[in-house]
Amino acid sequence: MKEKNPFEPYIKEKSEDKIEDTNSFLLNEEMFLDRSFSTFSQTQEKKQEEILSYVEMPILDTEGKTEIIEIPEEKKEKRKGANLIILSLLFLPSLFVLILIGLHSNTLISKSFLSILYVLFFLFMLLFIGGIVLHAKKENKLPAKSKVFKILFSIFMFFYIVGCGTFSFIMYGPNKGFRDWLIPTAMTTMTHQYFATWFYDSETIESVLDQNTIIESGEDTDLNLISVGNLDFDATTYANEYEKEILTKDKGNDIYKVIDIEGSGYKGHMVVVYDPARIKVATTKYLNVKGQYVTDMAADNKALLAINGGGFIDPNYSSNGGTPQGIVIQNGKVVSDRPYSKSGGLIGFTKENKLILGKMTSKEALAKGVRDSVTFGPFLIVNGQKSFIKGNGGWGTAPRTAIGQRKDGIVLLLVIDGRKLKYPGADMVDLTEIMEKYGAYNAANLDGGTSSVMVFPEEKAKQFLTTKELQSHCTNKYCYINDPIDGGGSHETRWVASSIIVK
Repeated sequence: MKEKNPFEPYIKEKSEDKIEDTNSFLLNEEMFLDRSFSTFSQTQEKKQEEILSYVEMPILDTEGKTEIIEIPEEKKEKRKGANLIILSLLFLPSLFVLILIGLHSNTLISKSFLSILYVLFFLFMLLFIGGIVLHAKKENKLPAKSKVFKILFSIFMFFYIVGCGTFSFIMYGPNKGFRDWLIPTAMTTMTHQYFATWFYDSETIESVLDQNTIIESGEDTDLNLISVGNLDFDATTYANEYEKEILTKDKGNDIYKVIDIEGSGYKGHMVVVYDPARIKVATTKYLNVKGQYVTDMAADNKALLAINGGGFIDPNYSSNGGTPQGIVIQNGKVVSDRPYSKSGGLIGFTKENKLILGKMTSKEALAKGVRDSVTFGPFLIVNGQKSFIKGNGGWGTAPRTAIGQRKDGIVLLLVIDGRKLKYPGADMVDLTEIMEKYGAYNAANLDGGTSSVMVFPEEKAKQFLTTKELQSHCTNKYCYINDPIDGGGSHETRWVASSIIVK
């Protein structure tokens, strides 16, 4: 017979309690799960809605890894607006400048292309306005990397817009100073007239040249007013500092003296030649074929010094400097005789060693006793009277060469450097003032630009040049002591047809 467990009632009671507790737990757990799932579902639905209103944008961090930054739809529109503004600002200033150029000249921009520029400008203006509208929403704080980009871009745009605005104002603004300088300077060069024709039409160019011109007196040189050899080197009083500078000779040199010249925007050298009989004209030994450097002409003639002379014919701006303009006379013999209709004319010395300026034929020149001459201009001073100069004289600012003679017969040979930021060169006003200061009674402009050089034998040139310059400025033991710069910016001279030498 099985014995009854005394603890059975207790165990049964506890088991029932446990079952009851377990059922209660399961029921509670089921209710908890129901509530949690419901809450989770609602949360997920809400997040799904939020996700749908975001876009993903990849951003590269500093280590080259890609991060995903979520930007709301509102910020996406703001970003589109910013991009439109940036795109518009990149094109609008340039289009504005091109339209201005097209309105003032059809050489660089044709009328048909100008119409296209108008359409593009209008379209980018619409994009710019649209970008502002999209961007005009509540403030969006961008990441630090974007702020750096904004700063750099802002700096670039500042200089870009200021640059375009400055160019437009200088070229086409109410102040005509730059225009009046650029057009005459460019139009009197042989290879860089496009600097004017690209940006201005022919009517504007002609108008500016008319307002900046030199009107010569038209008088013939009165040779009787020149008294060669009437020099007073023992004078103790002088009319001015320039008179003293000329009449005070260098020790040991009775033939010539070199004077440094410097003024506002120019500097150069003037040679004072005391005996005008020493002045001669030299030409390239390849006359009408090709030119020579002035250093080579000086070497061929064993000259004491030399400067470049008259102009040369330059068809299509491709001349090699071999064919002189106008009349060239050497030792009383006509070596070149071509029509010349520009300002100036014959610039020569008579057998009495007097500088003669005039518009004449070769026969008339020989009849007046001309022994050596070149052709160029304009004439700056005739019989002590300056030419009437309007504006800058119509020749702009550039390297210059000029010749003059005082009443006492002393000859002045002047070369001015240019085409540098600090020293752009001289205009006709500058040349006339320099010649007048030093007492020139007759004076004329010679060929300038890259042609302008002053040449000495190497031993003398060492006083003016550095060792490095001696290597680049010399040929045949002769060197130019100034610093010519060609149209491409190279520090070098060019072949020319004629030169004026001192023997």
